[in-house]
Amino acid sequence: MDDLHKPRSIDVSRGHQRAILKATGVTDAEIDRPFIGVMNSWNEMVPGHIHLRGLAEAVKSGISAAGGTPFESNTIALCDAFSSGENFNYFLPSRDIIADSIEVVAESARFDGLVLISSCDKIEPAQLMAAARINIPAIIVTGGPMLPGCCDGREVTGADIEVVTTGIRDGVELKPEDLERLRSNLLGGAGSCFGMGTANTMACLIEAMGLSLPYGACIPATDARRVRLAKESGMRIIELVKQDIKPSDFLTPEAIENAIAVNSAIGGSTNTFLHLPAMVYELGRTLELDLFDEISRRTPHICNIFPSGTYAAHYLDIAGGIPAVMKELAQKDLIHLDAVTVSGNTVGEIISEARIENKDVILPIDKPLHKEGSHAVLRGNLAPDSAVVKQSAVSPKLLKHKGPARVYDNMDVAGEAIIAGNIQAGDVVIIRYEGPRGGPGMREMAYVGFALRTTGLGDSVVIITDGRFSGYTRGAAIGHVSPEAASGGPIAIVQDGDMIEIDIPARKLHLDLSDDEIQDRFEVWEAPKKELRGLLKRYYDHASSASTGAVLLP
Repeated sequence: MDDLHKPRSIDVSRGHQRAILKATGVTDAEIDRPFIGVMNSWNEMVPGHIHLRGLAEAVKSGISAAGGTPFESNTIALCDAFSSGENFNYFLPSRDIIADSIEVVAESARFDGLVLISSCDKIEPAQLMAAARINIPAIIVTGGPMLPGCCDGREVTGADIEVVTTGIRDGVELKPEDLERLRSNLLGGAGSCFGMGTANTMACLIEAMGLSLPYGACIPATDARRVRLAKESGMRIIELVKQDIKPSDFLTPEAIENAIAVNSAIGGSTNTFLHLPAMVYELGRTLELDLFDEISRRTPHICNIFPSGTYAAHYLDIAGGIPAVMKELAQKDLIHLDAVTVSGNTVGEIISEARIENKDVILPIDKPLHKEGSHAVLRGNLAPDSAVVKQSAVSPKLLKHKGPARVYDNMDVAGEAIIAGNIQAGDVVIIRYEGPRGGPGMREMAYVGFALRTTGLGDSVVIITDGRFSGYTRGAAIGHVSPEAASGGPIAIVQDGDMIEIDIPARKLHLDLSDDEIQDRFEVWEAPKKELRGLLKRYYDHASSASTGAVLLP
């Protein structure tokens, strides 16, 4: 047997196991090589995954060329943008199902190594969680961003996404034929949605942490370089197996700090405040949200990518990729250069040859879009544990604000109120019972933000919720309020007309009530009861707070 084959693999000297493998067409020579699980999230429904079958073939050819035997298996993949209403309850819980399914296959098959192929919001973090949990040699191949579409002679922009969601542009409802033409041409094809949403953010952070090959995060999904990168990843996993280098060797505190710094610099999604702590939980450690805030305070926002900027995500690839971003941050000692990566090189070695190719996309660190990073962690008597906001996407006039609460117990009713004209400039829209347990599943409040902007209120109304927001969210959208309403957080007792004070620079979120009044309201408060079954019942029973990553607890 090849010396490379690790004891971890199933004992293929046992006759029935060898016979089963041969029944699939595997040869004796292939049985004696390292077994590499290729965990693919391909499906025919999601643009971010429709092309992953081809990437898997490239990965497998790389594994075979380097002396391994690939075994491909599939996992589920959902698209947040594909659903609405109650369907949204299933998206965050799907993260744990995906991680569990990978664990089941990898551990039962006793693979020597893993190549994880994914795109989109919950699938990339789920595969990251699985890699950390299983902790055998692994490398992640992300699917890449789609190209934006073209309509009426121009490249579509992030604002067009909001128009197709609401059917309204600048407060005016589009004609059906104009709306259909925009819908038909909005997206350019395969790949994750074209801004710095959660999918592209997570791809960037996976690269920043060293679990994917350099320059890969923002290569367009349809670019031949992505196929070559997949093939190289398949070859590289064999070297990781030879050296028995595991995800825990890469996912050090320094690597995680690098990822948070990159997140701050690129205008990344606030969903990372769920996914990175969940990954660290799988490593048996904790990640405090204060670290996000500390790093954001000292890390300038330098990437001009929608929704915190102008350009689509693939322009970041054109401008020099994540290595160029990290090199710029390293000028201010914001990057740990000694962190190791699956490429075999340290971060310092990788970025030594990087350069910014377009300074309108990646700005010089001394001339940033914002002096602080994208995110802020808020606290106060309305969010004693924490709340999160993408401050780089907030209008300057709403960074400090005080206004009356308009309270809704779910996203759907709040959206209807906005469209009906029941919300006025200066209001603070409170949406509660949408947290990990309260939803259950912590739905995205994206539609509410779209509705505000398309009705002209995006720069004059604040949203506060124990739910979460899309990576495409703009405006004063404060989410992840913890403790959540369903767990008895103060957001549960807010009433219409209560004054809410927001001070993002001071990291303050305050309900203008005395402690005694808050306590009196809790004396008569009862959490709404929901009839739940199946997955959502299990999630309600076991999900932790958003402040700890909404992980499932025993």
